[in-house]
Amino acid sequence: MAARDVFPVETHEADVCVVGAGMAGLCAAVAAARQGAQVVVIQDRPVLGGNASSEMRVHITGADRHNSIAYMRETGLLEEIRLDNLRRNRQQSFAVWDTILYEKTRHQPNLTLLLNCTCQKAEMQGDRIASVTGWQLTTQTYHVVRAAIFVDCSGDAVLAPLSGAEFRVGREARAEYGESIAPEEADRCTMGMTLCFGAREHDGPQPFEPPPWAYTFLTDDELPYRGKERWWKQGYWWIELGGEDDPIADTERLRDELLKIVYGVWDHIKNQGDHGADNWAMEWLQFLPSKRESRRYTGDHVLSQQDIEAEGRFDDLVAYGGWTMDDHHPAGFWAARQGHQATIFHPAPSPYGIPYRALYSCNIENLMFAGRAASCTHAAMSSTRVMGTGCSMGQAVGTAAALAVRLGADPRGLGAHVHQLQQLLLRDDCYLPWVHQELSPLTSAARLSASQGDPEPLRDGISRPVGGEMHSWPWRAGDHVEYLFNRPSPVRQATLIVDSALDKNIQLSHFGPYHQLTAPPEAMPKALHLDLLIEDEWRTARELSDNHQRLVRIAVDQPVAGVRAVLDQTWGAQTSNLYAFYVD
Repeated sequence: MAARDVFPVETHEADVCVVGAGMAGLCAAVAAARQGAQVVVIQDRPVLGGNASSEMRVHITGADRHNSIAYMRETGLLEEIRLDNLRRNRQQSFAVWDTILYEKTRHQPNLTLLLNCTCQKAEMQGDRIASVTGWQLTTQTYHVVRAAIFVDCSGDAVLAPLSGAEFRVGREARAEYGESIAPEEADRCTMGMTLCFGAREHDGPQPFEPPPWAYTFLTDDELPYRGKERWWKQGYWWIELGGEDDPIADTERLRDELLKIVYGVWDHIKNQGDHGADNWAMEWLQFLPSKRESRRYTGDHVLSQQDIEAEGRFDDLVAYGGWTMDDHHPAGFWAARQGHQATIFHPAPSPYGIPYRALYSCNIENLMFAGRAASCTHAAMSSTRVMGTGCSMGQAVGTAAALAVRLGADPRGLGAHVHQLQQLLLRDDCYLPWVHQELSPLTSAARLSASQGDPEPLRDGISRPVGGEMHSWPWRAGDHVEYLFNRPSPVRQATLIVDSALDKNIQLSHFGPYHQLTAPPEAMPKALHLDLLIEDEWRTARELSDNHQRLVRIAVDQPVAGVRAVLDQTWGAQTSNLYAFYVD
C-alpha cells in the first residue's frame, strides 16, 4: 500500500516570518509586532531564548563585557527583559526565566508563536521566498507561513540552503579582507560547541561514580587551564568540540564526545586529587550543545576585523557590539594538548557599529537575518556572535522588517529610509553610537525647567553616559521637571528614560550572583507621577507605584499647556539619574 500524508496543514498569512527564537529572533519578532506587523515565529524548541534558555543556560554577554566597559549595556528590548527578570525572578529560577521569555512572545499582540516547529522547506518565486513550511512535532501538523519578509535567526542559517541564499562556512584567508588575525589559507574550521553542567554544594560528602564510557583525566595538566577554576555552578566554556568537524552534520556525534569529556572532568574534580569538591554534586547537565558558529550569510556588506577596529562608524549603523574578537581554537578542548591557546581575545573597541547592509541577503530579495549568522567574516563574527549583540541586531532587523512592509519596500530598498529606521530604534530606547535621537518640535520649543539644577541634558538626544558626559539630570524624591508650552497643545504621550544602573552587571547568570544585580537597581525610580497643566491648574494624570523599567511611557491623549514629571520613590538610592524626558 502506498504511503500517504495524512497530517493536517495549517496556513498562516503574515507580514514577517521569523525563523528561530533565540534571543536575537525573539527580539526581532517582538520588535516587528510592536511596530504593527503581523508576525509568525517558527521555533524548533519548546522554550525560547536559544543558548540563554533553560536547555543551555549560557549567560547573556555583550558590549559591556561583564561591566568592564561601563554604560555600554544593550538597552531596548533586551534591557526590558532583563529588568522584568530582576523584578520577578530574584530566586534566579530557570523556569521563571523561560516563562518571562514565553509570555513576552505568546502575549504580544500581532504575534503568532509556533513552538516545537522545525523549518523544513522554502517555496521560492524567483529570488524571493514565497513561503516556508515547518513540522510541529507535538501536534503532528505542517505549518505553512506566507510572508512579505522572512527573518532567519535560527543560528544555523537554515533558510540559506533552502532558499539558495549565499552563505559561507569557515575562516577566510588573511588576504581576502586583509585581516591580520585570519589564517594564511582559507579553511572550513569554525569555533566549536560546548556542553555546560551545573553543580550544587550540600551539607555533607557527595560521592560520584563516573559512567564507564567517560574519559579519564588523572592530572590537572590534562585539562585546559589545568582545571583550576572553581566554576562548578555553571561548568566550563572550554568543554568544547566541533571546530574541526561539520558544525551541523556532526552535532549528534560531537554531543556524545562532549558528554564523555564532561563526565571525565567531573570525575577528575571529584575523584582525582583534592579539589575541595567533596560536598558538591552535579545537578544538571546540558544535552543540547551551545553552538558558536556554523553558516554565515553574505549580505551587501560583510563586516570585517578592520570594520570593528575602526569602530564601525557606518552611515547606516543600526546595531552595535563591543565584545572582544574572541576566537576559539577549532580543536577546542584538545587545543591545549596540541600546544595552542583555547581562545585568543583579540582587542575590539566598545562600542562599534554594525551596518544595516550586513543584515539582509545579497541575493534573496526578502531575506533578513540577525545573530551569529549575520554577514560577517569569521574574525568579526568572533565578536558579534554573543547574545547581547544578537539582541541589538535582532531588534534592528525586526523594526526594519515592519517598516519595510509599511513602506512597501524590500530590505535593500529600505536602505534609502535608514534614517527613519534609526529614529524608530532610538525611540524604543536602543542605543546607536554617534546617532542622536531627534525629538518632537513640541519638546524642542517648550520651556524646560526643574525644581533644581539644569535639566537641558534631558532633550539632548543621548540617553546614557557617553564619553565622560552623563547626559542626565539627577533628581531625588520630591524633585520635578516640567515642560511649558506657548499654548495648549495636543500631547499623545510623555516618555521618560530613567536610571537602570547601566554601570552595573546583569548578565543573567542563573547559577549565582556572578557579580551581578539580582533585584531591581536601587537607583531605579519605583514610584513617580505625571501632572498635566490644564486651565492653569496642575492635575495629576497618572501615578506609577511599582515601576521597574527604564523606558517609561505615559499616555496623555489630550491638549495640555504643560507636562510635569515628579519622582516619588526609588528602589533604595537617595539620588537617581533621569536621562530623557520628552513629549509627542
